Order: sequence, then structure tokens, then C-alpha cells
Amino acid sequence: MSIFTPTNQIRLTNVAVVRMKKGGKRFEIACYKNKVMSWRSGAEKDLDEVLQTHSVFVNVSKGQVAKKDDLTKAFGTDDLTEICKQILAKGELQVSDKERQTQLETMFRDIATIVAEKCVNPDTKRPYTVSLIERAMKDIHYSVKPNKSTKQQALEVIRQLKETMEIQRAHMRLRLVLPAKEAKRLKEKLKPLLQVVESEDFDEELEMVRRVCLVDPGCFREIDELIRCETKGRGSLEVLSLKDVEEGDEKL
Repeated sequence: MSIFTPTNQIRLTNVAVVRMKKGGKRFEIACYKNKVMSWRSGAEKDLDEVLQTHSVFVNVSKGQVAKKDDLTKAFGTDDLTEICKQILAKGELQVSDKERQTQLETMFRDIATIVAEKCVNPDTKRPYTVSLIERAMKDIHYSVKPNKSTKQQALEVIRQLKETMEIQRAHMRLRLVLPAKEAKRLKEKLKPLLQVVESEDFDEELEMVRRVCLVDPGCFREIDELIRCETKGRGSLEVLSLKDVEEGDEKL
């Protein structure tokens, strides 16, 4: 005995569903498990690795495909790939309570790991452990946002933790090379962006001023732009270390 399957039905297994309501109708796409968050964070760039099929459904579990007219009316296009991208970006990922809890726990630890990698205790210049950051995040009752990247959330956590503990982004160590004629004017402009100037010397032969300094990573782009624009490419910026961190055992 053969079983008749209607032509507008597609059966899929081991699927993660992303759902979106638009134009008063529900639309769903079928994705591979664990790939939706990778796509949203930018880690996965191949759409075929994320989507099980480029079809758009009204109900994935029943295999009911959306009508072309409904798609055009809701999305203004019948390009299935483009519609899938929209649903993937803005839709709601349907997961079981257990899966959601596991996902949130993983993201919580990933955020804590990023914070631990980026930050130090400003008094000792030593990094914090991941477990200590996790405890601090629990103390401020930080709740993970599943639709935001872990990097964005780590920066938000750093801002919040500053209110309850001694923590700061580890400084970058840079070497700035400035033409002597512009050095004085540039120093004034750079002053608010530099945390500590460790050394400065003058190269008479090249007529250049060299400065080694510590800066907040958030200021790097601004410093780089300032030197390039103000010196018309004659000045330069070199990263000596990404993190100024004390190594070895702590002295008592």
C-alpha cells in the first residue's frame, strides 16, 4: 500500500525551526541545529550550511510549504533565498526548554571567557579567571540575550562589572612614530586618548619622535586615524602588545 504525500509537503528531520510573523501570516524555515547562532554571529557565512532547504514553510513539522502569493504579499519578493535570509536574521529560533537552557549556559560561559581574556584588575594588572567573572556576572544578575553576539554582550558586561568590582580593559602597548615638526601639535590631540606614556625619544637623523604608550583598546582606531590624517602618512603606529598584563606569580 503506497502512502500519498501532497506535493506541497516536504518532510525534514533533525531540524531547527526559525519562525517569523509577517503580514498577518506565519512563515518558517528549516535550519541545521547549532547553525543559526553561528550565522547570526558571523562565524558561518555559507547559507547552504545553515538551511536544510531554501523552501519557506507555513509549518515545518507538517511539511507545509508557503504559497508564492503569500510570500510576495508579505515580503515584497518571491526570491526564496532572500526571504530565508530575512527570516534567519529577524525570526525567532524555536528550541525546546532544555536546548534553550543549554544554549544560554554555553553563551554565558563564552561571554565570561571573552571578558576574562580582555580585562585585568587595574591595581595588579593581572587577569581574572573565567570562574571569577562568571560569579561576578551572577552577582549582578546578568541575563544572556540569545539574539546578540557574545562579543557585544561581553562589552556590555565589562561596563556593568565596573560598577561593582575593580576591572578594566587590558591596555594595548603602542609605539607611535611622529614627524618632529608635527609632534608638539599632535601630542596635545593625542593626550586625552593615551593612558600612560612609558618612554619618548627623538631620532635626530630621521627627525622623528618615538613614543611608547599604553592605550585603551577602544581608542586604537581613533589614534590610528589621527596619526594617518594629521601626518599625511608620514607618521606610523605599531602594536607592541595587545594586552599589558603582569605575568608570573604574584608577590606578597
